[in-house]
Amino acid sequence: MLTRFLFYFILYPLSILPLYFLYVLFMPIYLIMSNIICYRRKVVDKNLSLSFPYWSKKELRKVRNKFYWHLTQIAAEMLKMISMSRRNVMQRYHCSNPQLVNRFYDEGKSVVLVSSHYNNWEWMVLSLDMQFKHHGIGVGAHNTNKVFEKLINRARTRYGTQVVFHDNVREVMQYHETNHLPAAYMILSDQSPSNPLRCYVTDFLNQRTAFIRGAEGFARKYNLPVLYYEVIKERWGRYRIDVQIVTENPDILPDGAVMQRYSELLEKTIQKQPQFWMWSHRRWKPKFQNL
Repeated sequence: MLTRFLFYFILYPLSILPLYFLYVLFMPIYLIMSNIICYRRKVVDKNLSLSFPYWSKKELRKVRNKFYWHLTQIAAEMLKMISMSRRNVMQRYHCSNPQLVNRFYDEGKSVVLVSSHYNNWEWMVLSLDMQFKHHGIGVGAHNTNKVFEKLINRARTRYGTQVVFHDNVREVMQYHETNHLPAAYMILSDQSPSNPLRCYVTDFLNQRTAFIRGAEGFARKYNLPVLYYEVIKERWGRYRIDVQIVTENPDILPDGAVMQRYSELLEKTIQKQPQFWMWSHRRWKPKFQNL
């Protein structure tokens, strides 16, 4: 009951406000998060220092502060997502080369879109069904608050995107096997895996890093083209999506080749503007370091 009240009587009315006003409204949150409660500072500092060991403390601190401000902007943009119109979404979040993806639709092929928690990923979920000809399906993780999960998913999917949770892979497979409409499966593959025996391990940002194999496994099973998309922030509240092909035929590649290429592309993305990645995640866990 409290969650519903919060969503409909506080979050939704706030989301109607102009985005620039939400940025201003969230500025105190940035100051509190970065200077008072120091949100996950130890995790952020450790992740940054290990990923960029050649940087000075001043450089690391600068990126950390930029990350906190970016995280605050993402929070404001997620709030705005609740009430954004179709037109506003597509004005603020657009793909520079949709024809690359649409070609596979014209050929009757579904695709796997891989990316990460870099820049604004929530607006991609919201707009996925509008960005390309394919039916958009976002594969995500559960929220601990089931009522909030239901409410936010209602907002995420109101423009056609379908959300499926990663622990219900059978639902994704069943959809693919029983529907003839080509789909674009959006999978964020930068989460830390829970099972050391079912992951791909490689050198990433100067560390041994484990990746969930889900995207590659699904693509290889049905031989679906794998595409990497990079979300680029053009300015506050404005993003561009650049898509490139990882492989058109994953089943002919060696095991792990798709994840290796993905990790290399993601590393380049992060190195260009590191402040836009989720450094507050406990991405590197000791149990994976010696794999």
